[in-house]
Amino acid sequence: MKQAARHMTLTLLSRRSATATVCPSEVARAMSPDGNWREMMPAVHAAVDDLVRDGVVELSWRRRALEERIGPYRIRKVAK
Repeated sequence: MKQAARHMTLTLLSRRSATATVCPSEVARAMSPDGNWREMMPAVHAAVDDLVRDGVVELSWRRRALEERIGPYRIRKVAK
């Protein structure tokens, strides 16, 4: 499930501008067409943690960078 969440996160980000963000719940909703997206959130959080660790994405909240996933957050690709 975590790999699917990683893939969906990167897919959603690839469809947006380089500076755009996605919400973790958007990832979960995209993975759960039956409406049970809340069940997907642990896998999304775990995938996001891996993506941050791998240096692929960065997190923010209200345009402030976050060092780690804590509370509400947004996901953006790391600028290269």
